Amino acid sequence: MKKVLFGLLLVGINAISAQDNYPQDAFNSPLDIPLILSGSFGELRSNHFHSGIDIKTQQREGLKTYSIAEGTITRIKVSIWGYGKVIYIAHPNGYTSVYGHLQKFSPKIEAYINKLQYEKESFEVEVFPDFGALTVEKGELIAYTGNTGGSSGPHLHFEIRQSASEKPTNPLLYGYDVKDGSSPVLTNLYAYPLDENSVVNQSNDKVQLRFSKQSDGSFLADKVVATGTIGFGINSFDRQDLATNQNGLFKVQQLVNGKVYTAYDLESFSFGETRFINTLIDYEYFAKNRQRIQRLYKTPPNQMSIYKEVYNDGKIDVAEGLSYTVEILMKDIKDNTTKVVIPVEGKFQDVKVVKDENKTANFLMAKKPNSYDLGIAQVYFPANTFYEDFYIDLRQGDDTVTIHNSTVPAHQNFTITFDTSKYPQEELNQLFIARLDSRSRPSYTSTYKRGTVFSTRTRDLGTYTLAKDTVAPKIRANNFKEKQWLSNYSYLSLTITDDLSGIDTYRATLNGQWILMEYEPKKNVLIYNFDNYILNEKECNLEVIVTDNVGNSTTFKSTFFRK
Repeated sequence: MKKVLFGLLLVGINAISAQDNYPQDAFNSPLDIPLILSGSFGELRSNHFHSGIDIKTQQREGLKTYSIAEGTITRIKVSIWGYGKVIYIAHPNGYTSVYGHLQKFSPKIEAYINKLQYEKESFEVEVFPDFGALTVEKGELIAYTGNTGGSSGPHLHFEIRQSASEKPTNPLLYGYDVKDGSSPVLTNLYAYPLDENSVVNQSNDKVQLRFSKQSDGSFLADKVVATGTIGFGINSFDRQDLATNQNGLFKVQQLVNGKVYTAYDLESFSFGETRFINTLIDYEYFAKNRQRIQRLYKTPPNQMSIYKEVYNDGKIDVAEGLSYTVEILMKDIKDNTTKVVIPVEGKFQDVKVVKDENKTANFLMAKKPNSYDLGIAQVYFPANTFYEDFYIDLRQGDDTVTIHNSTVPAHQNFTITFDTSKYPQEELNQLFIARLDSRSRPSYTSTYKRGTVFSTRTRDLGTYTLAKDTVAPKIRANNFKEKQWLSNYSYLSLTITDDLSGIDTYRATLNGQWILMEYEPKKNVLIYNFDNYILNEKECNLEVIVTDNVGNSTTFKSTFFRK
């Protein structure tokens, strides 16, 4: 079986590189219920494109999840964040399916993972089984849907990737039917002057445009009067039938006088380029308003592969005395289309609205490394930390450093270093580097300590300080009491919390032997299922040790009885 699957996989990989279309009848549905989406492929998320589709599970957990085709399990991961409990299955035709946020695995897979968890004495594990060691048939039960990891509600995260490249592709290209009879919704429309000599409607800053619906269903924007180089941006979403969720678009096109200036779609992308989403959107506007404007022009750092056609980087050079017709087409995967037409007149205007640019003493050149001494702390930006050059705002307070603000995205980590030599030695263990939110509340950042030098690596600009955590975590039993008989109980539940630096590790034992407790940080709950470990003793001594991120720990002990 192993050799056959491997040979078929290689044949499938070669076939993919030669084929233009996606197989339409190769895969079953992963669920027994109609496919209704809460999230679409390529949807714009924080710092990434959504790499799959989110399938609604009727607001509940525990729905049976099936392998969409014959294959071999190549990866299983259990994590408290990310995809939570997730399975990867490689199929003979060269594709890999991914099933995330699972509640639990099928009995066969659950036994495989439980054995590994007990060997490693860890709830969180990741394993890459030998090819062919764990095979599944088409339609075989592999798991149950859940809400684990970074999920904010019950659903199945489902992906189809090309096995050779690991590039995710849009699952709806494989014949899955998701009912969608409505066109995308255009909520806002913007025009951008793209250099200091460009003007739009007497402004050299971004301008929101009004638009109205026409009798044919399209939209017509108010006339734009401009000169110089300009671009456009849209805020738009799509809805499938039977769902109210605001999902992403599949395809966007921009035409100027009938010529395609920009065309991109979310058929596929690579994980290596997904963070460049921050060059597609107007990130400053997103940071201030939590709405993503898709810019229909490209900036130099934007080298994403989603573009099918680009002319002049999508920028429009507007000349005095000439007129232009700009058409923007927004499409979903069913080819439902929304069109907006923008008439543009090239005409010189006096500038009445000047773009506000906050110039500081420090001009950061993005392609070069930059280092700054802020007194109590130093900050180092490697080359290409940022996408573009900008004036960076750096401030030193009595015990804080402010490193610009959240309106500028960082593409990679930079380093902040604090000197803690002024603090007594006995306090150092409880100190950590914290980022302050808008209400000056501290949150823990991973702090590396070398003597009196503390450092953190982060992508988040903002205000940082040293904070001190002296309070140990709290542990509370939820469904049992001391000396209680628990013969009819199927599980134990504990609540664990920490008021500042956060939970780092936990360890649980019964009568001195490690037991598997599942941690759900969204609910601050530890769960031990009695099925995972058989006790021979009638008297059971439970011990749980919880440690926070600076080393404060609490030990919970309780005795209970079982027949």
